[in-house]
Amino acid sequence: MGTGDIHDAVLEGTYWWGVPTLLGAEHDKDPANCDIALVGVPHSTGNGTTERDQHLGPRAVRNVSGWLGGRVHNDFGIDPWAGHRVSDLGDVPFPQANNNEHCIAQITDFYRNIDQAGARPVSIGGDHSITGGILKAIAGPEAKLTGGAKAGLLHIDAHTDTYDMLDHFLGAKRSAAHWGAYLVKEGHVDAQRSVQIGLRGHTRSLDWLQSSVDLGYEVITMQRYREIGAAAACDIIRTRLGDGPVYITFDLDCLDPSVAPAVSNLEPGVGGFSIDEANQLLRCVRGKTVIGGDVVCLMPTKDQPNNITSMVASTVMFEIMALVADCLSTA
Repeated sequence: MGTGDIHDAVLEGTYWWGVPTLLGAEHDKDPANCDIALVGVPHSTGNGTTERDQHLGPRAVRNVSGWLGGRVHNDFGIDPWAGHRVSDLGDVPFPQANNNEHCIAQITDFYRNIDQAGARPVSIGGDHSITGGILKAIAGPEAKLTGGAKAGLLHIDAHTDTYDMLDHFLGAKRSAAHWGAYLVKEGHVDAQRSVQIGLRGHTRSLDWLQSSVDLGYEVITMQRYREIGAAAACDIIRTRLGDGPVYITFDLDCLDPSVAPAVSNLEPGVGGFSIDEANQLLRCVRGKTVIGGDVVCLMPTKDQPNNITSMVASTVMFEIMALVADCLSTA
């Protein structure tokens, strides 16, 4: 080992040294060269609110997540990097970044290549509309990762994102407010095998949960979660997801604002999850066929000087990556 290699080894694990990549993974654009594909999705025109800096999320996570490279998962007792090829594929390109419908199609095209390569994607957004584009490619008809089956969804969020009562979200039709509905109707998500958990806050209508219920989702509001407790909620999740393919989507606004202050749609009126509670919900999926997941709605321009929300987003990505790695090890 040369002097340069020794210096590199000493510096690995610091977030501020070297070329920034997601979780410190090697950068390789070819999905055929990896088992787990880390992807940035810098898209924000699917969110109809004025908070549109979610497209800066992937860059922010790359800047702070290097310290997670090579880390083991103590609760699982595994090294998620061992025996698995993990690559940062870079970002989905958006040549028409202000055209939401075009961007969602671009996401689907990008992830079709990942699906056909047999890699399992773990992504950082971007607003929540990206989940629609991703699952259009990797679940349902013609998807290799699910064998053509629909995916069961673990959706951790403060909001339902099934707002069928809206024709569009300030111009965006395949928006952050609609993906949870159209994925079910178009045959990519099986709502009967899906759970939405963490929903909270004052809403614009009293029937705000009805669209999710009508679609067939199991809905666990924050109030219900507090009433039944974490263990019961985890039992519901595991039973509901069953034995089929599972996808995880994690909106950072499910977390309490004291944990993740830099998100696009804060719900400060009701306490959200602590990071330990969120990790418990994620880890209860261990043993399921996890085909991938995403973390969305990071707002780096609203973060604290220590980049705490970006760091939290990084750790959630690592949790999902560890679930995928564990699934691959036991397949």
